Amino acid sequence: MRSVVLTLLLAGVFSSREAVAAPFTLFESGQVRPLALSPDGRLLFAVNTPDNRLEIFRVGNSGLSHRGSVPVGLEPVAVAARTNDEVWVVNHLSDSVSIVRVDGEGNSGIVTRTLLVGDEPRDLVFAGPGRRRAFITAAHRGQNAPFDPQLTTPGVGRADVWVFDSDHLGSSLGGTPLTILSLFADTPRALATTPDGSRVYAAAFHSGNRTTVLHEAAIPNGGEAAGGVPSPNTNFAGVPAPEVSVIVKYNGQDWVDVVNRSWTPQVRLSLPDKDVFAIDATSNPPAPLTGSGSVYAGVGTILFNMVVNPANGKVYVSNTEARNDLRFEGPGTFANTTLRGHIHESRITVLGPTSVTPRHLNKHINYGTCCAPTPNPESEKSLAQPLGMAVTSDGATLFVTAFGSSKLGIYSTAALEADTFVPNAANQIQLTGGGPTGLVLDEARRRLYVLTRFDNAISVINTTTRQEIAHLPMYNPEPSSVVEGRPFLYDARNSSSHGDSSCASCHIFGDFDSLAWDLGNPDGAVKNNPSPVVPIMPEFGSDPTFGQSTAFHPLKGPMTTQSLRGMANHGPMHWRGDRNGGDSAANAQPNNGSFNESEAFKQFNPAFMDLLGRNAQLTPQQLQKFTDFALQVVYPPNPIRKLDNSLTTTQQAGRDFFLNTTTFFHGPCGSCHTLDPNANPGEGVFKGFFGTDGRSSFDVVPQFPKVPHLRNAYQKVGMFGAPFATGNLPVDPFMGDQVRGFGFNSDGTVPTLFAFNSGFDFHPIFNSVGIPNTPEGVAAKKNMEQFIFVFDTNLAPIVGQQVTLTAAQAAVVAPRINLLVARANAGECDLVAKGRVGPHDAGFLYVGGGQFIVDRQGLPGVSDANLRAATTASNGVLTYTCVPPGSGTRIGIDRDLDGFRDGDERSAGTNPADPTSHP
Repeated sequence: MRSVVLTLLLAGVFSSREAVAAPFTLFESGQVRPLALSPDGRLLFAVNTPDNRLEIFRVGNSGLSHRGSVPVGLEPVAVAARTNDEVWVVNHLSDSVSIVRVDGEGNSGIVTRTLLVGDEPRDLVFAGPGRRRAFITAAHRGQNAPFDPQLTTPGVGRADVWVFDSDHLGSSLGGTPLTILSLFADTPRALATTPDGSRVYAAAFHSGNRTTVLHEAAIPNGGEAAGGVPSPNTNFAGVPAPEVSVIVKYNGQDWVDVVNRSWTPQVRLSLPDKDVFAIDATSNPPAPLTGSGSVYAGVGTILFNMVVNPANGKVYVSNTEARNDLRFEGPGTFANTTLRGHIHESRITVLGPTSVTPRHLNKHINYGTCCAPTPNPESEKSLAQPLGMAVTSDGATLFVTAFGSSKLGIYSTAALEADTFVPNAANQIQLTGGGPTGLVLDEARRRLYVLTRFDNAISVINTTTRQEIAHLPMYNPEPSSVVEGRPFLYDARNSSSHGDSSCASCHIFGDFDSLAWDLGNPDGAVKNNPSPVVPIMPEFGSDPTFGQSTAFHPLKGPMTTQSLRGMANHGPMHWRGDRNGGDSAANAQPNNGSFNESEAFKQFNPAFMDLLGRNAQLTPQQLQKFTDFALQVVYPPNPIRKLDNSLTTTQQAGRDFFLNTTTFFHGPCGSCHTLDPNANPGEGVFKGFFGTDGRSSFDVVPQFPKVPHLRNAYQKVGMFGAPFATGNLPVDPFMGDQVRGFGFNSDGTVPTLFAFNSGFDFHPIFNSVGIPNTPEGVAAKKNMEQFIFVFDTNLAPIVGQQVTLTAAQAAVVAPRINLLVARANAGECDLVAKGRVGPHDAGFLYVGGGQFIVDRQGLPGVSDANLRAATTASNGVLTYTCVPPGSGTRIGIDRDLDGFRDGDERSAGTNPADPTSHP
């Protein structure tokens, strides 16, 4: 058989052309379950998220030793061991699960099957009869999902749990699930199971806190005295504030604002706040439980992880609770109120059979004081952003990773449940590596293993002495600018005087928190807007509405948290563009004046003091590192658009209207919402923009916001119901239960893209083309809605997608491999193939023309057809993956980019994952 393999390989046409390595593509995916022990405790498995691999360690009484490294999908975030030799890995960006077969010593492993699931899967547990069923969380969307996500339908759950029978995966392309459970919540994250595997708990990620926002059109003008926006209605200098929307929170009976006025008649939706769901794992098929104790509300705003106490069955949920129903940053002098130093709280919520009891982990903090230099005695007791947890087998002790504190917290579960614990540094273990995300408990050896994300390493903790006794780095392909800059996003010990908050408190893993915040500063001054403004149409010149200043008033009103993704090459930042490089005389692309993204990001530095309560801003050196990191974070591929990057008839009609049909504005929508993805960033005026042109817009007075990008509209689905007329649309009737309280527009008041397309406040957007709400107009708006859902991002939809070729699956997977090759030929991705051909581990990089090159310098290239034939003829297994353009060489054939290919290094006994193996 080996001769057949070699003959087929040598039959290929040699090609010496190799992909050129490009900068690392940074997605900043949040790890959920990054570590797992084999059932016999002999092997430790760790996801190497930046390197797209599963690392295998041998566990011994003397410590850990690295044994193997297995390529999996892009951005692995969770791992679970089904047996001693079978491990499942959840790949967040690839929308897949890699099933890995390892040998008894963990020296080698191979992906034997790739399951295709919904968008952005996050966690996996085994439960049910014999623990044969795999439960996987995913968003209710994605190209691999066999259903219509119903993005425009009210009352549809956005959280899915895919369930597979691990003994009968089916013969379809991506596996055949037993069922796909749809839960009435936003995108899910964590899972947990009872010790007997009979019950599974699934938690929403951005679960919300029963806050929503009322549009200014539904609020009387004239300030609080006239029943409008709560005071103050001017800044300290007496400059009147613009009319803005108002955040309200449901208190169990009414929707109230910050001064406790009821707005219940105006709210056109309800938020049941369903956070954690209980699933019967033994039923056929598995199904959500009903009745008492089946759904838990009020658990937290952002739910990170869960664990079940094996002794009493209670569930512990690590979470943060946002305080966005309150207002303002800054010192709070003029308004006598501020969120400075207290924007959210880190908690563990205890779920009983019918009870929900949140426990604030930092109840020692005196929030009446602010801004002491760090470290200080108070801050050193704090634990920020709790993530992974583990409970001892007797149920008496809980361990929790504090991601933002670089510590491990230890709690008596009895004290936690009774809320009698006292925060104490003596019950915390300092970790040499920063950003601990997950952990596993090895009670037989009195050890804890903790993954520290900042340095991509594993810490070994002695649970008896409560000391870190070893720290093992994993290979990390990230550039130093990423490694050195990441802590400034998450490190609460450095970011806040209380040690409990950081930028990541709201920008969750570099993204957003699905909330709106009113972070105006009444003690701030009105500032000039140096950004260019889309000119006001002449016909509106005499309208006093348009005579308002474009300056930035410090009372800006509620605005939804924006993502830190994709900021590079997109001009000024914040909804209003009030974080910008300044110098209106030099405004121009690339990187001049207000279009200088590096200088714009640095304008966030005051928030460390005004919002997080730090005693000083970051130093210029620190700020530069943070900036260099943040501007590298990118958006993932669009999960709605077809994998071949084509558009449906409806989407194409929407695109044509968007780009070609003149509205009453200055032309088509695309004349401001520029879409030019095929250009290199920096070429020309608006090249490389995705939905914005960087200018301020006149169309939403009096805020004059920056023209927003449109890359993440699909993330904001789930709010239906507006208390104001939208263009020619009437006020919505009461829409009932919704999964989100914030939608589109800068303040989140516009519930749907259809309503957004209909215009708001003062203009029906389609009036000038004569189709307001005629059947033709409605059709045009719906087409536009569908197009915006599939709006281009920086990466094509095919990036991350993968499939595994075996002899048994050859015919089934062939069309998907053909698709990957076609998209690589189109320049949308680099295509790599990793696995085993015959007895040999091998890697391949597609270089065009139907040819692959091999990870051994001395071997000739091989054709696509011959590579497939060699794999199936030798009973081999090969996983094909479309990776970001420019990363193919690193992921496919030269892991450490040292010029020596991976296969040659294996033959020489060197290993890029183990720096000590190099001469």
